[in-house]
Amino acid sequence: MHSPLIIWCITAVATAGVILRPWRVPEYIWALGGALILVISGLIPVTLALSAVTKGDDVYLFLIGMMLLAEMARREGLFDWLATLAARHARGSSQRLFDLVFGVGTLVTVFLSNDATAVVLTPAVYAATRAAKADPLPYLFICAFIANAASFVLPISNPANLVIFGRHMPPLLDWLAQFSLPSLAAIVLTYGVLRLSQRKHLRQPLAEVSALGPLPMGARLTAAGIAVTAVLLLVVSALDQPLGLPTCIAGLLTVALVHVLQRRTPWAVFKGVSWAVLPLVAGLFVLVEALAMTGVIAELAKALEQWTQQAPAQATWGTGILVAIATNLMNNLPAGLIAGSVGQLASLPGQTTAALVVAVDLGPNLSITGSLATLLWLIAVRREGLHVSAWTFLKLGALVMPPALLGALAAIR
Repeated sequence: MHSPLIIWCITAVATAGVILRPWRVPEYIWALGGALILVISGLIPVTLALSAVTKGDDVYLFLIGMMLLAEMARREGLFDWLATLAARHARGSSQRLFDLVFGVGTLVTVFLSNDATAVVLTPAVYAATRAAKADPLPYLFICAFIANAASFVLPISNPANLVIFGRHMPPLLDWLAQFSLPSLAAIVLTYGVLRLSQRKHLRQPLAEVSALGPLPMGARLTAAGIAVTAVLLLVVSALDQPLGLPTCIAGLLTVALVHVLQRRTPWAVFKGVSWAVLPLVAGLFVLVEALAMTGVIAELAKALEQWTQQAPAQATWGTGILVAIATNLMNNLPAGLIAGSVGQLASLPGQTTAALVVAVDLGPNLSITGSLATLLWLIAVRREGLHVSAWTFLKLGALVMPPALLGALAAIR
């Protein structure tokens, strides 16, 4: 058997394991296991594998910082407080609560990343809906879909953006010029279709929510840390500098400040962070590097470059649609890594590169296995004792994702 075929088979099995989690084996075991098999068998040199892992240093630092901030917000009750505030402001209206949760979810995704929306906001929204005696699923679906729909408003809104661009992230003003209209289209269309599809569930009046107490000191300090981090990242992005180290430092300083002022130890925060995400991403970097060794990524880059030269408009639309479908077949993290590698090898017009980003970020809204954020959302939902099948999500995703994707692609300039 030729070695490229072996590499493809190992990569396919590892990727399927990440998506399907057979025997409930954690995702990172499959990604890391596949990477180790490639190294031990000599299919990829150790030096090349280590080089692939180190390519993700900015992504790891970014994830560490964001996970620390999200865990602080969870432990200090910041998102629970915000969700309860939204429930109170709904004043008995299911539709108003829907709008408020959608707005909060959008802000959390934009400034804290889609993973924070999936992991932290989801249980908070569930608690708020139970307090209001509302059917929780329509509001929980908001967390799943807005986590991807709003994830290309800013470079920091989705770790996949860092995966795609690596150290070549566009300056903030260029990013905003390219993605503001597509993001607006994606958010508005996601809202419209989701609201329309859930209209039957939004006719039931809500129960009055109990009085909201003051925001605890720890939550206020965490909110201040998040706000400072958001401003810092906007400045760093505007200066065209890597986002990982500033994010990590901001997260560590926020944790330190809150615990020093409250005279507590921070170990519980570090224990609560999902560190398994880091080896998962590292393993995926190695798997994609192995695929690059087989020449398949170079061939994809060559074919895409030729397509953009012959029919640029068709290439933009075709790339967006095909990559969006691919994210649901292989998850958007490996799809983003491949898209980033293709983008670095090929000379692509800005519209085609933007279509890659939109597809990798928004495409996963079709299926429950499309993105890491949606998988994390599913885990959070199951912890609350609810069951959402892949078929149930697919039926809703087939309504929500295509209009948002087509609208976002049409808005690319």
